[in-house]
Formats: sequence, structure tokens, C-alpha cells
Amino acid sequence: MRFATFNILHGRSLDDDSVDIGRFASAIASLDADVIALQEVDRGQERSARADLTAVAAAALGAPEHRFVAALAGTPGATWMAATGTEHPESAAYGVSLLSRVPVSGWEVVRLPTVPWTVPVVFPGQRRPKLVRDEPRVAVVARLTDPDSGVCVTVAGTHLSFLPGWNSWQLRRLCRSLGEAPGPVVLMGDLNLETAAVARTSRMRPLVQAPTFPIDAPDRQLDHVLVGGHGADAVRVTSAQARRMPLSDHRALTVDVRFA
Repeated sequence: MRFATFNILHGRSLDDDSVDIGRFASAIASLDADVIALQEVDRGQERSARADLTAVAAAALGAPEHRFVAALAGTPGATWMAATGTEHPESAAYGVSLLSRVPVSGWEVVRLPTVPWTVPVVFPGQRRPKLVRDEPRVAVVARLTDPDSGVCVTVAGTHLSFLPGWNSWQLRRLCRSLGEAPGPVVLMGDLNLETAAVARTSRMRPLVQAPTFPIDAPDRQLDHVLVGGHGADAVRVTSAQARRMPLSDHRALTVDVRFA
């Protein structure tokens, strides 16, 4: 089974600073993943042609099972509020997605703790800190059965805070919520933490270690595919790579695994 995770930067390419829906669809199809976690996903946003990027990705991948979970309702960087899950399906939103070509027996949403105040952050190229309000963070969880081994697998996709400390807290909270899964747990996404911190905090095993950010000459791994839970020791990696795609500021990760 092939797993993939990709922070898509709402489909924008740094090469031409635009969103091309056809290019986005082709990029997703080229990953040929059985299960893929996407982050920074738009729905109904003007900057991405008001497309439902989850639906576009699902059609391109041939994934009948898919869920978009809004982290915020409204427009990122402008007027928004934390999503509650009760938003109209066609309203503008931004969040994470999980897509699967393998049948899913159940879905779950985990809303993670968010910094309740503005925080000073120094951005690249700036001298003075800017007060920012961190976005809400969520995870989407699917339970499925590996068609080759019959093993029940729990898969989670998320995008954690960029604020040090808070991202570790969110990761611990998510891992606790996944702790009662009956079989192996695969956790994927942009965790905004490097490999050592992820392993220490999650106590899960990285399935691939490769730098993913920035897209050109990457020097750190912020995107991860981890395995833990019951039967995790029997999960074997047959191939893995970080791939430069024609969009985003992150590289995509793909991992082929076998379940015993």
C-alpha cells in the first residue's frame, strides 16, 4: 500500500505564483497513492478558482473515499473564524484532507488545542516580530483494511502549529486520541517539527527520513509518515522518497509499505 503526504500550499506554484487546477490534478495523480493526506487545502476560495481541491484531488487519484475537514471558515489571512464542522458544504473554508482508494469503514475528526492569544513571530526577511493569530488545527482519521494482508489500519492526517511547544502538545494530544486503535496507526502530515522531535514526542517510528522543506535545496524535514500502535513492528517499508512537485513550497513524501 502506498501512503503519501503533501502540503499543497492551496495548489499554488512558486514558479509562477498561481494556482492551476489542471496542474494540481496532474501532480496528485502522479503520486499514485492508495492513501494520501493533504494540508493547506482550499474549498471555495477565490485564490484557488473557488474549487473544491479535495474533490479535484479525489477525481485525479481515483479515490472514492475522501474527507475534507475545515480548520477555519472564511479566508486565510483575512476574515475567518474557527470551524466547528457545521459549516455549509459549499462555504469558503481551509483545512486538511484525507483521501483513500481503499474502502474506509469509519471516519473521525480530532480538533486540537490552539494558542488562544496572538504571538510575536519574526518572519524571514523581517527584523521586527509581527503579532500573529495561529490558525485552528485539526486531524482527520480513517479506519481501513489493507487488501493484501487483511490488517486493520488507522490512518490520520494533520497539520500542526508552527509555534514551538504548541506543535509538540498537539502531537501528544493526537497520539493519545489514537492510542486505542486495534491495529497499526499511520500518522501523516506537516507536523512543523523535525525528525528527532517527532520521534521523541510521538514515540512512533518514522517510515521515511528525508528533507522536505523548502522545496528547493530542502534542509529540514517537516512532513512525516509515522507508524505506531499494535503490530507496528511488523510494518515494512519497500520504498520511500521525497518528491519535488510542480507546486507548493514543500516536497511530497511517498512510502510503500507491507503489513504482516
